[in-house]
Amino acid sequence: MKQLVYSVVLVFAYLVLGCEEISIPKPQAMLRLEYPLPNYKKITKDFPFVFEYNSLARLKRASKQAPNIEYKLMEATLYLSYLSVSNNIDSLLNDAYKLPAKHMIKADEIPEKIFLNHDNKTYGALFSVIGDAASQIQFFVTDSTKNFLMGSLYFYSRPNYDSIMPAAKYIERDVIHLMETLKWNN
Repeated sequence: MKQLVYSVVLVFAYLVLGCEEISIPKPQAMLRLEYPLPNYKKITKDFPFVFEYNSLARLKRASKQAPNIEYKLMEATLYLSYLSVSNNIDSLLNDAYKLPAKHMIKADEIPEKIFLNHDNKTYGALFSVIGDAASQIQFFVTDSTKNFLMGSLYFYSRPNYDSIMPAAKYIERDVIHLMETLKWNN
């Protein structure tokens, strides 16, 4: 009997004192990226358009018609291309819709946001590429008679959507702001 009491006390002490801390595996840590609130400034170069861009980014002259917008902190570049419209709007729109479609192989989804600004005579679409595609954002803006601007966002790393998503969403807000403030010079 004495041995039974001793065994019960020993088991009770082991359960109460030995299991103070339960070992639970911790999930892998997720990188939390925070970027500063954007401060927009107007493009001052001589292009066929004006718009506001994030002061965190840097304009790099790629052609006489349009700059590229570099995001050094995020290791990404928004490549812009300007084309004049001269009875070829159908062809330009077709090309603008083909570009995001090329990423369907790697993309999980490519939602389209339609953009209409009657005051500035700017109309277009923004494509957010969700998945491990090469380009996370594609967009175009046009007045449908004279001007056509296209853009594509590329990161300087192998596409991994989970890793670059915070930066892609940050830049997407900048692209939306660019589209909202864009005005044609002619």
